[in-house]
Amino acid sequence: MNTRLVLAVAGWLLAAALATGAGVAVLGLLGRPLAGTAGRPMSAEEIRVALARDTPAAPSSGPASAAVPARSPAAVPARSPGQATPGAGPVTGRKLISTGAGSVIARCDGGLARLQSWTPGQGYEVHDVDPGPDDHARVRFESDEGRVEIEVRCAGDVPVPRITHHD
Repeated sequence: MNTRLVLAVAGWLLAAALATGAGVAVLGLLGRPLAGTAGRPMSAEEIRVALARDTPAAPSSGPASAAVPARSPAAVPARSPGQATPGAGPVTGRKLISTGAGSVIARCDGGLARLQSWTPGQGYEVHDVDPGPDDHARVRFESDEGRVEIEVRCAGDVPVPRITHHD
């Protein structure tokens, strides 16, 4: 009877080791975690890169426009939690609005505001999103320290943010 018990335990251990090895091998072949990065919020730098990649350059209007240097992401000054990023939007109807509470990519189409994406800042969570399209779109970021609401309206095809802080 002892021999049967030893063989049963050894068989169970062998099956467990094979199953674990097969799982590790499959994950190794996939080359990435099963969860991926789809649920991870984008950083402000990733948002800037995505906007730069997806936004066509504004047409040149002559020598004066060629004299304006391009801003690199490294040249963007640090912001306080309620300060919007200066000059963060191209003239094409899309704009990055960044605060310490979170970032929003807003767009205007035919005078209607739309939030294309929103990412909370560290320590903040997203509450109450109205992404549009409508005459205004908004998102509220909340933390233990307070809440910040970003509302976007359109002036022509240019998103215009209004940032409100509630302590």
